[in-house]
Amino acid sequence: MVLGFFDFGKNASIVSETTKAIPFSIELVILVLILIAITIIIMFYLKKIIVNSVLGGVIWFVAVFVFNVQLGPTLFIPSFVISVIFGPAGIGTILLLLALGII
Repeated sequence: MVLGFFDFGKNASIVSETTKAIPFSIELVILVLILIAITIIIMFYLKKIIVNSVLGGVIWFVAVFVFNVQLGPTLFIPSFVISVIFGPAGIGTILLLLALGII
């Protein structure tokens, strides 16, 4: 039976019967497996990055709207982008630079 895959002329009916037993195409199975692998990678490795970005945005919101940190019109949007990209460390650096009078 294993040799049937290499000897196409003799046991071609075994191969065709096997492919008829699968109700969907093999391309669909490969696509599904790739999507499952991507999901697993996102869940295990990128989960920390997503949580870090959300936490940075929340801390920026609290600093700007609750504690009324005056960032100025030129730093309003860039500070949000930095805090979302780098998380709490980004907004912490901006607040430190603001407290030292560098920006």
